[in-house]
Amino acid sequence: MKEKVKKKDTFSTCHPIVNLIYFICVIGYAMAFTDPVCLGISFIGMFIYLVMLKGGSGVKKNLIYMLFLVVITAGINMAFSHQGVTILCYLPSGNPLTLESILYGIGIAFMIVSTIGWFSCFNEVITSNKMIYLFGSLAPVLSLLISMVLRFIPECADRYREVYGVIKASGYAGSGKHFKRLKTGIKVSSVVVTWALERAVVTADSMLSRGYGLKKRTAYSLFVWDGRDTVSLIYLLITGIYVLVAAANGTFRFWYYPAVTGIKLTPYRLSAYIMYALMVVCPLIVKKGKKWIF
Repeated sequence: MKEKVKKKDTFSTCHPIVNLIYFICVIGYAMAFTDPVCLGISFIGMFIYLVMLKGGSGVKKNLIYMLFLVVITAGINMAFSHQGVTILCYLPSGNPLTLESILYGIGIAFMIVSTIGWFSCFNEVITSNKMIYLFGSLAPVLSLLISMVLRFIPECADRYREVYGVIKASGYAGSGKHFKRLKTGIKVSSVVVTWALERAVVTADSMLSRGYGLKKRTAYSLFVWDGRDTVSLIYLLITGIYVLVAAANGTFRFWYYPAVTGIKLTPYRLSAYIMYALMVVCPLIVKKGKKWIF
């Protein structure tokens, strides 16, 4: 089976340490901030980078489940959370529907969607080679296991689609009745499981023959630190630490309950928003900056 070649952007070719620091910042802040402006910045930055990595056609499916997840999460919160002082109406159950519960549900939904999207970007950029490079010396077994799992799941999905396509082209795929389609699915799953077990045995033999597990073994690195990585790291540290200090000072504090607190836009808070946005769009800046500097 041909391996699926991932679309690379300029930032993904940076040193793995730079990539890791970036994703630690964006994922950590995406899960920590409830400020609507920060949620919007994180979501827009995630969407832009996802388009850069997968292209417009590759993001269509992601966009559908993102919108679906936003609606479901907001709906669940409205149905089960009745806190807030601004009552819009009363549900058939007699519980109030409040403006605060709606806004909180939408905010949490965008937080979840942004976090999932950032992890999707992480999976595209942090390859198995980068994972082993970053954590191989600290936890070699764990890093190898994680990298193999991250690679194994999409490979199984690709193999399933390939086998199903062959069966369908051969005219053996059941259609119409649920039993025939179930039978076809079981047949395809059996082929995929057999392939996975065989591949696991071959991989284990290959690793053993290459000396995996021996003491004092050396490691070869494909990654070299250059000037672009230094500039990118300094850029991320300046923006990331600025945002962290602002968050520690309570700049992004925002309350939904019992009443929605307004955003008091001070010069410092505005500068924190700008620095957060600059940090999030770092891949785009690296892409544009390559033409000017590197």
